[in-house]
Amino acid sequence: MNELINDLLRREADAISTIPVKEGYEAAVEILYERIHQQHGKLVTSGMGKAGQIALNIATTFSSTGTPSIFLHPSEAQHGDLGVLQPNDVLLLISNSGKTREILELIDLAENLYPNLPLIVITSNEESHLALTADVVLPTGNPKELCPLGLTPSTSTTVMTVIGDILVNLMMRRIEFSSEEYAKRHHGGYLGHKSRRLAKGMERLAKEKS
Repeated sequence: MNELINDLLRREADAISTIPVKEGYEAAVEILYERIHQQHGKLVTSGMGKAGQIALNIATTFSSTGTPSIFLHPSEAQHGDLGVLQPNDVLLLISNSGKTREILELIDLAENLYPNLPLIVITSNEESHLALTADVVLPTGNPKELCPLGLTPSTSTTVMTVIGDILVNLMMRRIEFSSEEYAKRHHGGYLGHKSRRLAKGMERLAKEKS
């Protein structure tokens, strides 16, 4: 059992280490910075199934670190939730295959409402219609799933999560996000307490230097 677990961990780690690092990350950060932090738009993430859960996690992490973001369910978008979109928003869509019907339909719906919204895509299929439609493609590297059937999203969702984490961290650096700002957005729990303590420490150091 331990040998199997170690092998699974190694395969997950290998998948993360082989995520393609391309210029798309820099382009994505600049789009997010311009549309959200300069033009007061927001990030709208979306995905179906497991990819949707990753998209939701990315949205909440962005919001807590200074970049307003929401998750839009692609099916609910067809029943009125599309109205959450605004002219200066950015779409971040996740589809491992790049062929998810609901995501492709969401692009058409969004285009009909507000033409030319910037589109960032996380996918394993760089030749898919979704990828070819995007302004920026962040490829996963198409790792094989850990699932013994090769079907259940596992390794693919791991790398999607990591790509989201990278984007969040790059944006935090781009906007120089501070512990004080974090504390304003995350009041409760251990992280709220820790961020307020860090903010007070930074304030004390600044006073000492002055």
